[in-house]
Amino acid sequence: MEKLKVHRIDWAPDAKGPLDGIRVVDLSRLVCGNLLTVSLADMGAEVIKIEPLGKGDTLRAWGDGGVQSNWKVYGRNKKSLALDLRRPDSIEIVRKLAATAQIFVEGFRPGRLEEMGLGPDVLHGLNPKLVIVRISGYGQTGPYKDRPGFGSVIESLSGFASRNGFPDREPVLPPFALADSVAALQGAFAAMVALREAERDGGPDGPGRGQVVDLPLLEPLYSILGPEALAYKLTGRVRRRCGSASHTASPRNVYETRDGKFVGMSASIQTMAERVFRMIGREDMIADPRYDSNRTRMQHREEVDAAVGGWIKTKTLAEVLEIFERSSITASAVYEQPDILNDPHFIEREVVVELPDDDVEGLPMHNIPVRLSRTPGAIRTPAPAIGEHSAALLEDLGYTAEQIEQLKEKGVVEG
Repeated sequence: MEKLKVHRIDWAPDAKGPLDGIRVVDLSRLVCGNLLTVSLADMGAEVIKIEPLGKGDTLRAWGDGGVQSNWKVYGRNKKSLALDLRRPDSIEIVRKLAATAQIFVEGFRPGRLEEMGLGPDVLHGLNPKLVIVRISGYGQTGPYKDRPGFGSVIESLSGFASRNGFPDREPVLPPFALADSVAALQGAFAAMVALREAERDGGPDGPGRGQVVDLPLLEPLYSILGPEALAYKLTGRVRRRCGSASHTASPRNVYETRDGKFVGMSASIQTMAERVFRMIGREDMIADPRYDSNRTRMQHREEVDAAVGGWIKTKTLAEVLEIFERSSITASAVYEQPDILNDPHFIEREVVVELPDDDVEGLPMHNIPVRLSRTPGAIRTPAPAIGEHSAALLEDLGYTAEQIEQLKEKGVVEG
C-alpha cells in the first residue's frame, strides 16, 4: 500500500477539554453506546467503560486483519473496568461509581437494569442529579420494547431501507451501523441537555435534578427521513426508491465518466440547474416548460439525468471536475478511502490522523469531528486493554489493595 500523507500526532494524556470533570459510567456495548460515550470522552469527559470479564465489550470482536479496529477507534479516551455483573460485589461497585458520576449510560434490554438492582430509582437515590441514558432498540415503553433491537432490524422497520436503493431492486440496508450512529449522536446531545438541566441552581421548578433519557435506535433514525409522513398525507403516494436521485431536486445523481469513475452532483437551486444546462450545451432546457423549474424537472427527472449523464459520460473524471470547478457547479468525485487519505483538504484539516500503536504502525482514525475555537477536545489515550484501569478505579472508590486482590480472586473483577 502506498505511503499515506495523513498527519501524525501523539497521544495527549494531559490535555483538558470542555467536559473535563464530567464522569461517565458506561455499561453499554456495540456502536451506539460506544460512539455516544467516545463523543463525550473526546471532549474531555472521564468515561469509565464497564466490560465483561474475559472478552470485554462485544465491539472488540469486530476487527480487521487480526486487529481490534473498531475498538481502537471507539474505545479511545476511555478507561476500562472489567466486572462480572452477575455478582453482588460488582453491582455494589457500579453503585459506588454511579454516586460519583454525572452521566450513566446503559444498553440492556428494558427492565434488565431494574433486575440488577440498578434501576433509576436506586441510582437517583444515590445521586439525585445523575443523568441516565437508556439505549434500546424500540424504547423503554411500547409493544415492541422487549424485542431484540439490532440496527439492521431498525433500519428495516424505520422506513429507511424501503427508501434506500434502486427501484428495480430489493431495499438496501446500509453497510455500516447507521441506526446506532444516528442514535448515538442524538443521545450525546440529549445527555448534554439533561446535564444542563441537572446543573441548574434553581428556577420555577426548584433546583435541577437528574432524569432518564429514553434513547431508542428507532426514533432518531426515523427522524432523519424528514417530512415523509407529511408527503404521504399530502399526496397519498408512498415515495419509492430512486437510487442516487432525489425526490426533492433535479438534476441530482451520481454520474459515470468516460474513464469509469463517478461524480456526485446536486443542483438543488434554480440558478445552479441553469448553470448546469449551460455547461453541457443545453441552454434550450432552461426555457423548456418541462425543465424550467425544479417541480417540472422532477416530473421529467429521467430525461434530465439522461442529458446531464450523457454529457458527463463523454469526459474523463479530471475533465469533468475541472469544468465543474470553473463553472462553480456543486459536484465532487465519489471518493474511496485512498482518495480521502491523500486529499489535500482532508490532510490540511487533519480529518484523519495517525497515532502511535503497538499493533498498527501509524494507527489512522478520524479526528474529533467538530471544532471548538477555544476549548477543543483531544485524543488523549489509546483504547484500553480489558480491565486496564480496574485497580486504579477501585482504589479511587476507597478499596484497599487487599480488597482488590480478594475481588480478583473471587472472579468479581479483572485487571
